[in-house]
Amino acid sequence: MVLASASPRRQELLGFYGIPFQVVPSGANEDAAGDGKTQVQELARRKCMDVAARCPGRLVLAADTLVCVEDQVLGKPQNEEDALRMLRLLSGRSHQVHTGVCIACPDGTVIDRVATTEVTFLPVGDELLRRYIATGEPMDKAGAYAIQGRAGAFIQSIQGSPTNVIGLPLEVLTEVFTQLGLSLFV
Repeated sequence: MVLASASPRRQELLGFYGIPFQVVPSGANEDAAGDGKTQVQELARRKCMDVAARCPGRLVLAADTLVCVEDQVLGKPQNEEDALRMLRLLSGRSHQVHTGVCIACPDGTVIDRVATTEVTFLPVGDELLRRYIATGEPMDKAGAYAIQGRAGAFIQSIQGSPTNVIGLPLEVLTEVFTQLGLSLFV
C-alpha cells in the first residue's frame, strides 16, 4: 500500500491496521473550489491519482481535511495571525471537519468517501489562543488546531469520528479495507 501523504498523523493512524505501507507524498495542486465536502473529495482524488500514476500496480490511499465554520472553509493557516483569525472563528461555536478519502486500486477501481464530524469549541480568549499559537502546534493543521494535542482542552463536544478530525477517518477505512478483502491488524 502507498500512503499519498507526508502527514505524521495519517501515518500513525494508518499504522494501527498493521498493513505495511510506503509514504509517497503527492505533488498535486491543492487549489480547489466549492464547499468543504466538494473540495476535500476533489483534493483527495487529485492527490491519489498523482501518486497512483507514479506507483502503478499499487493500492494508493490519499486524504484531505478541511474545517468549515459558517460559510468559510479553513485550511492550514498561512501565519500566526491567520491562525488567530481561524481560532477566533471557532471559539464558542460548532464547526464541521470534512475529510475526503480516495483509494486507487491496482485494477483501476477508484473509491471515494467523505467523512464529516461536528466539533464544538468552548469560548476561548485571545490570550490563551495566542499562547496556543506560540507552541507552533496549529501551524500545519486544518482549522489551526490539533484535537489530539493541546487544543483538545478547547473542545466542548464532538459528534462523529475523532480520527476524522485528526485527518484519517478509521471507520471509513475499516469499511473500505474490509470490502477490498485486506487483512487488518496482522
